Amino acid sequence: MTGVLTEAGIFVGGGGEGHAQPQQLLLKYGNRHGLVAGATGTGKTVTLQVLAEAFSAAGVPVFMADVKGDLAGIAMPGTAAGKLHAAFAARAATIGYDLAYRDFPVTFWDLFGEQGHPVRTTVSDMGPLLLSRLLGLTEAQEGVLNIAFHVADSEGLALLDMADLRAMLVNVGERADELSLRYGNVAPQSVGAIQRALLVLENQGAVKFFGEPALDLADMMIPAPDGRGRVNVLAADRLMGSPRLYATFLLWLLSELFEQLPEVGDPEKPKFVFFFDEAHLLFDDAPKALVDKVEQVARLIRSKGVGVYFVTQNPADVPEDILGQLGNRVQHALRAFTARDQKDLKRAAENYRANPRFDTEDAIREVGTGEAVTSFLEAKGVPGMVERTLVRPPQSRLGPLTPEERRAILAASPFGLKYDKVIDRESAYEILTARAAAAAQDAAEAEEKAAQDKAATADAAREFRNARRYDGGGSDKTARTAPRRNSSARNDSLLETFGKSLVRQLGTKAGQQIVRGVLGTLFRAR
Repeated sequence: MTGVLTEAGIFVGGGGEGHAQPQQLLLKYGNRHGLVAGATGTGKTVTLQVLAEAFSAAGVPVFMADVKGDLAGIAMPGTAAGKLHAAFAARAATIGYDLAYRDFPVTFWDLFGEQGHPVRTTVSDMGPLLLSRLLGLTEAQEGVLNIAFHVADSEGLALLDMADLRAMLVNVGERADELSLRYGNVAPQSVGAIQRALLVLENQGAVKFFGEPALDLADMMIPAPDGRGRVNVLAADRLMGSPRLYATFLLWLLSELFEQLPEVGDPEKPKFVFFFDEAHLLFDDAPKALVDKVEQVARLIRSKGVGVYFVTQNPADVPEDILGQLGNRVQHALRAFTARDQKDLKRAAENYRANPRFDTEDAIREVGTGEAVTSFLEAKGVPGMVERTLVRPPQSRLGPLTPEERRAILAASPFGLKYDKVIDRESAYEILTARAAAAAQDAAEAEEKAAQDKAATADAAREFRNARRYDGGGSDKTARTAPRRNSSARNDSLLETFGKSLVRQLGTKAGQQIVRGVLGTLFRAR
């Protein structure tokens, strides 16, 4: 066997105990999904790297999460020296494989923008279902979040980043009475709970995941200049500290692939292959609605030409309805130390087409590092007979990159100019902030006008009282004690003098009321 590709598919390995026939994954069934399982240290990472290399060599773009940092080595050729090379060379000789080291076209991505190009999506694209899963919301809180999304859509308020979502929740809370009549109860407690959950998410650094420019999935599928498929590696070592964010992101990516890619039926080779490492994180404590969503996407995305490969320690980590759709399987060793382990081992063995040459359960327990029990779909999609297989050595480096090597690859990437700089355009936060500022200004102006009117009224009343006091309109005592003023020193207008004279002439209470109204109008007009 001279390379990673056979005439019909991918060379995975062969030559294990009790079997010498090469094992291959047929490219035409590469979109029928798969499973790579096994205990820690049994060789899952090597198998994942081998499959990614082979799909890339076949011109199929790949996405995989690098949870430990050692898958990044696929960007560099392996080293033909040292103990690791000696072990790989011996295995290659056993299975008849000509080992030739080479690198593969890699693009690095990182939700935090530290070890790869930033991966972003908008809050609107994430949607309320996945966001509720990410935040761990209750049913009532999820209902309020759905209302916030609906109101934002109906009012043309773009939800792009976390600030937009926070501002929208505040707006919904302030309009709770109005919105509750139309959409159902909007409890302040629910709004507050969502805001607290967002704060936790922000403290984990997830705020960088929301915004623009959003990831264009077509960029992941652009082939390398030599025609090989691009290997998209997500730096996930830090991301694993936020397992809910990790699982939600990968499910979002799957959902976006499903929505954006056209129907292609059963192509000669997949359009895209997606490796979901640490797959149990997707299903741990997941609500049934979310598990149903994963099952739906896994079942339907095959017709879009996308293959999904779950990588986990135990097949039992994957729900039965999804496990039944995984036609290509590589099962590394399972350890059966407890009664539950033994039950899981027996259950795993029952999922394979039996081989009369050995017991499948014993084989899964006994295979060594780098060896696996495999079963791949054969002609017409029939599950192949289970075989013990030595997995071929990888052609690329097995291990991490140095910081200098990673920086050099990022500097040469064609996507730096597109994604590395954040774009902050007008959206819900800016619009709602402007509305609030305008409302506050209108309120301040109204309050100031009311205060001015009140002051003007008080001044007019004071002037009128003074006029009565000095011109005889007050009490007898006031009239006696009021100082005599020289008419030439007054600033009264002709109309004011006439009014005061008229009061003295009428002398009645009714007359005073009439003149008071006239003078009030005149004073306001001054």
